[in-house]
Formats: sequence, structure tokens, C-alpha cells
Amino acid sequence: MKIIAMIPARLGSQRVFKKNLRLINGRPLISYSIETAVKSGVFDQVYVNSEADIFSEIAKYYGANFYKRPEKFSTDSANNDQFALDFIKNTDGNILIQILPTSPLISVGEIKDFVNYMVDNDFDTLVSTAEHQIAGIYKNKPINFKILEPHISSQDMYPIGTYATVLMGWKYSNFIDNMDKLGFAYHGGKGKIGYFPIKGLSTIDIDNEEDFKLAEVAIKMHSLTEFKEPEYYNEIKNHVEVEVPEILKKDGVYKSYFDHENEPLVDIDQLLKKYGDNLSWCHRLVNTENNSATLIAQMPGEGNRLHFHPNWNEWWYILKGEWEWSIEGEKTIVKKGNFVFIEKGKRHKITAIGNEIAIRLAVSRSDVEHVYPGESL
Repeated sequence: MKIIAMIPARLGSQRVFKKNLRLINGRPLISYSIETAVKSGVFDQVYVNSEADIFSEIAKYYGANFYKRPEKFSTDSANNDQFALDFIKNTDGNILIQILPTSPLISVGEIKDFVNYMVDNDFDTLVSTAEHQIAGIYKNKPINFKILEPHISSQDMYPIGTYATVLMGWKYSNFIDNMDKLGFAYHGGKGKIGYFPIKGLSTIDIDNEEDFKLAEVAIKMHSLTEFKEPEYYNEIKNHVEVEVPEILKKDGVYKSYFDHENEPLVDIDQLLKKYGDNLSWCHRLVNTENNSATLIAQMPGEGNRLHFHPNWNEWWYILKGEWEWSIEGEKTIVKKGNFVFIEKGKRHKITAIGNEIAIRLAVSRSDVEHVYPGESL
């Protein structure tokens, strides 16, 4: 059984000019669907189907083939049945999976599940759908609820399915048979028809300018964001501190020097000799709109309180002595010459240990929020 993927792409578009070539996050829209289809590994071949040769370059770059459809199937009056039938008659396959390039966030996993669901259930046609579990109206009449009944929670309502269209599957033979006998085949015609729900970002479908804006934001965030376990506002009662001098006082550093920031040249060894090694102290070297750098010296047993920075990464370089570093509960001993980096959001606590003063260079920014976890509510 040969399973073929076809990604249709006209050069023209009525609602959005050349939308399949329009860049999203620096890449043409169609490239996302091609790349995902190829990565899925479930297709014998992946094709881009278009009348425009420019799509041939993109298809080749992302590892797909190119099928040049006749111009007559690329006009505004041509429909999906016509160009799909043309493709089926001119390619060797048993199952055709159509993937629309206007849903750039369809996932590899959903493509695999869609194809397997069609094969395992021996469907002639499989349609991707989006489920809406909420009260639905069609022609001013309720679909999944009754007006003359008490309110039903949406979680108890039967979901309404609408076409997602990003994924459509047809058996070659059934599609041809429906076209010959009925003159259409897109919705399944005569044959075994199934429906496959997709969720979340995959349901984004670009039809207009507003959709493009939504898709661009979603793609950028999806590429940058590391999704973490859910956190809840009322789970822990936190308090926030920002003023560095006050923070250092609470951490036991009473001698703080902020009067000689941003000097072009500083002799660190001379500073260390000047402040000595009998009392804790700090000296801020740099304080700009970009970052700050502060020397912090503390005696054995001294350190800071457990905290985290929600929006800022920071790092330290150890100049002298030893510190016990606790990051998310894992303890590590660091000493002179070590470099420490802590990602934003990670709880950490620093304590000087050993028999001598410990000194670190802390690089962050002066206005960074320090969040101190309190008691659970």
C-alpha cells in the first residue's frame, strides 16, 4: 500500500496575496507543512501540487517532490475535487492524504495518528475535525441542547464537530469511483467515512490577515517557549523584593558600596585588599540599562535567602573561598574559578562555607524581581 501526501498550493489567493509564499518567522508559510509531512515518516512520497514553478524550489529544499498541475485547475473556479482527481490519475498510490499549508502548526504526531487511524479502520474517506464542546446553533435552532430545559454545563454537552480541513484522506479507488458516478468526492460520497478530531494549535487555519497575525505569534512563541508544569497563583504565597541594598541587608551584607559604578577601569585585587576579609561587604562595579555586576563577599555561614527570578537569567563567577549552591533543592559546592549559571524561574540559595571569606561576582540587573516563596495556602 502506497500512502502519498499532497500539499496543494495555488500562487494566487483571493483573500491574502500570495499567502503560501508569505513569510512567517522568516520562512514561507508552505514550508512548515512540507517539513512536518516529511518528518512524519509515514508517506512513501510527499508532493507539493501547484501550477507555479516557484513552489518546486521550496519543495526540493524541504525534501519533497513537485507536481505541476495544469493551469485550468488553478483558477478561482476550480475546486478541490478537480485538482485532487488530476493528481490521483497522474501519481502512483493507494491512499492520498491532503495537507493544507494554511495550518502551519499541524504536528508530526497528529499526521501519524491520522494516517494510522485511516489505515487501521479501512476508511475510504477520513476528515479532520475540530470539536467544540459548547452550545451550538444552526439556522437559529439549537443543535446539542434544548431551549425548554435547564442549563447544561458545557462539559456535559455532546461536542459539535466542524471541518478542520487541514488533513483529508481518500482512497484512490473510491475517490475515482465517486467522481465517475457522482461528479464529486471531497466529502466522501459513497463509501466508509470517518472523522478525526485535532486540537489546539493545529486548528489554526489561515484565511485572512487576522489569521496571519495569530499564526505568526503562535509560531514564534512555539519556537521559543519551553512549556513547563502548570503553576497556580494561590498555591504558594510569595512576596517580591526589588531594591538591591535592602535585599543585601536582609541577607546580612551591611557594608554596601554603590558610589563608584561604571568606572572605566577597576583594580579588583586592590578592592579586595581595601575591604579586607573580616566582614561581609558588596561593591557594585557596573549598573546600566543592560546589566549590573556586583562583588559580594560574605563570611562562612552567611548567604542569601531562597528565591527565584521569574523573568531574568543570572550568573556568577567565584573569586575566593567556597559556597554551597542549592538550585531547586540540589546542592553543589563551588569554589574559586568556578562559573555558575541559573535560569530564570529556578529557586536557589547561596551559603558561604569553609574557613575564610567567600567572594563572588554576581551579574544580573539592578531592577530584577527577587521572588521569595512563603507558606503554602
